[in-house]
Amino acid sequence: MGIEGIGARVTRKEDKRFLTGKGRYTDDMVVPGMKYAYFIRSPHAHAKIQSIDTTAAQGMSGVIGILDGKQLLADGIGNLICGWMIHSKDGSPMKMGAWRPLAAETVRYVGDAVAIVVADTLGEARDAAEAVVVEYAPLDAVVEAVDALKDGAPQLHPEAANNLIFDWQIGDASAADKAIAEAAHVTSIEIHNNRLSPNPMEPRATLGIYDGAEDHYTCYTTSQNPHVARLVMSAFYNVAPENKLRVIAPDVGGGFGSKIYIYPEEIVCLWASKKTGVPVKWTSDRTEAFLTDAHGRDHVSQVKMAFDANNRITALKVDTIANLGAYMSLFSSAVPTYLYATLLSGQYAIPAIHANVRTVYTNTVPVDAYRGAGRPEATYLLERTIETAARELGVSPAELRRTNFIRSFPYQTPVIMNYDAGDYEASLNAAMSAADWNGFAARKAEAAGRGKRRGIGMSCYIEACGIAPSAAVGSLGAGVGLWESAEVRVNAVGTVEVLTGSHSHGQGHETTFAQLVADRLGVPIDNVNIVHGDTDKVQMGMGTYGSRSGAVGMSAIVKALDKVEAKAKKIAAHLMEADESDIVIENGELKVAGTDKTLPWFQVALAAYTAHNLPAGMEPGLKEGAFYDPSNFTFPAGCYIAEVEIDPDTGTTDIVQFVAADDFGNIINPMIVEGQVHGGIAQGIGQALLEGVHYDENGQLLTASFMDYAMPRADDLPSFTLSHQNTPCPGNPLGIKGCGEAGAIGSPPALMNAITDAIGTNTLTMPATPQKVWKALQAAH
Repeated sequence: MGIEGIGARVTRKEDKRFLTGKGRYTDDMVVPGMKYAYFIRSPHAHAKIQSIDTTAAQGMSGVIGILDGKQLLADGIGNLICGWMIHSKDGSPMKMGAWRPLAAETVRYVGDAVAIVVADTLGEARDAAEAVVVEYAPLDAVVEAVDALKDGAPQLHPEAANNLIFDWQIGDASAADKAIAEAAHVTSIEIHNNRLSPNPMEPRATLGIYDGAEDHYTCYTTSQNPHVARLVMSAFYNVAPENKLRVIAPDVGGGFGSKIYIYPEEIVCLWASKKTGVPVKWTSDRTEAFLTDAHGRDHVSQVKMAFDANNRITALKVDTIANLGAYMSLFSSAVPTYLYATLLSGQYAIPAIHANVRTVYTNTVPVDAYRGAGRPEATYLLERTIETAARELGVSPAELRRTNFIRSFPYQTPVIMNYDAGDYEASLNAAMSAADWNGFAARKAEAAGRGKRRGIGMSCYIEACGIAPSAAVGSLGAGVGLWESAEVRVNAVGTVEVLTGSHSHGQGHETTFAQLVADRLGVPIDNVNIVHGDTDKVQMGMGTYGSRSGAVGMSAIVKALDKVEAKAKKIAAHLMEADESDIVIENGELKVAGTDKTLPWFQVALAAYTAHNLPAGMEPGLKEGAFYDPSNFTFPAGCYIAEVEIDPDTGTTDIVQFVAADDFGNIINPMIVEGQVHGGIAQGIGQALLEGVHYDENGQLLTASFMDYAMPRADDLPSFTLSHQNTPCPGNPLGIKGCGEAGAIGSPPALMNAITDAIGTNTLTMPATPQKVWKALQAAH
């Protein structure tokens, strides 16, 4: 392990520009002639558009143009799509309703865009928008998923009778039913997973530029996957041919999944730039973000978990209704199916599993992937259920989990996944030791003496990361492959450029990817430059989501480095008149093993480009590319323990201890991994205690600002105790599993198990606000 190589706690290279205000975000981009966009959005959750009168607005100061959905439709711009096909259990395809970038006839949620105003300044665009008169004929709305399936509920799309998008299943229903019927004990529970708003620090933004002389489009955007954005906008939305469209995602200030998708604004601003003849920039304000950014979670599930007389789980049966909002977002269909139900075995050997999932339309913001995307929903359901079972059976929740752990690998679950490696008991033991689990009774008694209620809860999570291989996900309905690409360019003086199809929006790629190169080639990380986020510079790539950048993106870099290293060794062997197999790379030099013959790295690179003395038949240069398609998912896992103290007079929850024991396989930079875990836990605590999107019965968003949507603050969070266990992933060359989502997956059930342990009742849903906790205490006692 080198000072800067794999395993070193290197400070992030990119932080210098971020901490000194030198980051370059989409809203920082300024081009000649640029104008500003303001979107006119529906104030109704469901309505017919009767007319749009722009007469007064057109003549206002600074107005360049006002465009609506009928014009967009006339120009052949396509509908937004969902890119993962799901079939119902009867074989019928999912019912994808039309989602227009600007609604032309019907609006289906508050915030649905109907027109765009382009003006010299944002203020002038906003003033003109207020002068546009849109006449609506309001329709009845439905906001809750369960209500949307009821007879007589308002219908959102003619394609989807009773608002049902698909009715899908996985597993063996007969085997699960039989095991439940024969069980010694069955735990039944209803699980709610609350709807969340992603709230990245940087709001979404886009700058659309049309160059009439070249008939070429450029889109700056806050995207996690610019190549996919280009692909979709050219192949499906008819914005521009792919070879005439450049997509640039510069510095991006967080995403958490919400910037994976293509939104109406990117499409409309590019189209509006061509229509008006000027570059068009739009930046969301925070209220627009609440109204239009894809939300996450929002499941209601009925669960049955069966046990035999020895407390071994014999079956799990789940019926889930998932709210997908008004339209199907890009990956929305995959979240409650293949990213959720396939993880319902958790860390446990469960012989029979069956899950039925119904997805529905409602008059709310579309729902898609949010940090963890299906994995948090599965873990929450499973860990709340097994904790409840332990209480019903009168056994230790830790020992019930231990009894049911998977212990032999590889392990084929009944719901597709094949776990490749793990040691779940090691994480459980590490967490229990760090939390002083056995000393809890004394701490509880001490708290009771102060009039407080103390509780402890745990969660044993598993997730699937590095979604792959492409052939497998393609057979399950994915519209794209999920490989990754890399190109390693060694310059003539030995510095290195890595072009990656992954995209960094806070993960620290410029540091960790450089550490990998430094470790392999022996060059300082300051001599390594990571290039990403520009479709004109980087070969086709699939972006960053699902904790895939290490396991998939870095594995592609490894494959490219293998080729670079092999060529460099051939050159060095030729120059030093040695056998290629004797060449080693150490400390920035190529050496002949067992001798004092060496060549500095830069000299070998220079030799590759001067080409004066290369091996016969070798091409000049030192640049190699690679694509990497994983053979399997990776499976990070761990155990989290939360300990809380509750004031019975106010319902306030104080987290007095939080322990996380994770198995991420091999780790490139422990400091960055710990930061990822800290952030994930903070988001999980936010979901468990504070956060929740709420609509009234008419579809009006009640949580459209930080005054109403509570985010975790510093004093809501304890210090976290972290540890790492390591069972390397056998499926990729680095043994990496992924770490970006774990904290948000494992923390909510641990915290809710602790709170319900403290208050002595299981009737509590997230977020466990002081009011909810106080009411639950009053009802129970």
